Amino acid sequence: MTHTSTIREKALGMGFDAVGFAPPTLATAARHGLTEYLARGYHGDMGWLADKADRRGDPGVLWPEVRSVVVLGLNYGPADDPLALLAARGRGSISVYARNRDYHDILKSRVKALARWMHETLDSEVKVFVDTAPVMEKPLAQAAGIGWQGKHTNLVSRTHGSWLFLAEIYTTLNLAPDGSESDHCGACRRCLDVCPTQAFPAPYQLDARRCISYLTIEHKGHIAAEFRAAMGNRIYGCDDCLAVCPWNKFATPTGEAGFLPRAELSAPRLADLADLDDAGFRRVFAGSPIKRIGRDRFVRNVLIAIGNSGKPALAQVAQARLADPSPLVRAMAVWALSRLADTASYARARDAYQPNEADEQVRTEWDAASDTATAARVGGY
Repeated sequence: MTHTSTIREKALGMGFDAVGFAPPTLATAARHGLTEYLARGYHGDMGWLADKADRRGDPGVLWPEVRSVVVLGLNYGPADDPLALLAARGRGSISVYARNRDYHDILKSRVKALARWMHETLDSEVKVFVDTAPVMEKPLAQAAGIGWQGKHTNLVSRTHGSWLFLAEIYTTLNLAPDGSESDHCGACRRCLDVCPTQAFPAPYQLDARRCISYLTIEHKGHIAAEFRAAMGNRIYGCDDCLAVCPWNKFATPTGEAGFLPRAELSAPRLADLADLDDAGFRRVFAGSPIKRIGRDRFVRNVLIAIGNSGKPALAQVAQARLADPSPLVRAMAVWALSRLADTASYARARDAYQPNEADEQVRTEWDAASDTATAARVGGY
């Protein structure tokens, strides 16, 4: 048995759902694509993409001793349609991958165990990478035959659809590559057309600055007004482009316990989430990837969903956050209130809070909301 088949057998036995082998190089198109992506500013606030672009574009720069790359995948496919919750306006929609434990923890421990076995059994030097390292995972996964980078820029697998977490082991072993997977998107453009914020300027191109996943997770500041209504009740991430991929018909629901949705994160009440202080936020999202964005950005997202709910009863929830310590939260509380409260109630809140508001952005929200608020309640999205 070759090292390649031995590693594959071991990885599958450890619970990985996909295993492939690639040379430690990237196709010219992938490197040029990264350069163009950064030049256009599509990465937004994600400065770390530009800071280590040289390492990201060439595995040999990241680790000169690498001779082969083992690409690994874990299936996190949902059992139900993740878009069904978008109609539940009083509930928050959390991306499938974040409804339980942080996948980094699950994936990293398993990858490290495989890497340790490779080091001890096959006398190989290894380095492990899970998502946060400067590695172009999807082009490497395509080169390893696991799938192809679809028009939504995510990996698509003929076996697992759009639902694979990826990780890599760089090794000093010379392993026979599996051969690249070809593109099977054809003329389909479902993922492009479903995007609520039109974040795809062209097939295979994503402007992260318009992407709801970026806005709700990576973006640290105020979310521009042009995107808020389109966010609906998406409070952490967005699954639309993944969920509509026709290759998902071949996918099976994950059997990984840590990826199965926790009941309290499957359809949480917006009113409960908006009421979280920092301690409560940390308690509810302990062990979850959501914890990394912090309470203020999360409640910012929740208040946008409340503003989109079309439920006047939630106006009181928004008003309760007008004195919040965080300007991010106060600003979106103003916006949500302007969409839900009647004119008289909104005017009373404005007169009570705006004169004492010291933050310029929050004051701007009060001014903008005052210009647009009407006697009619705005009916959501």
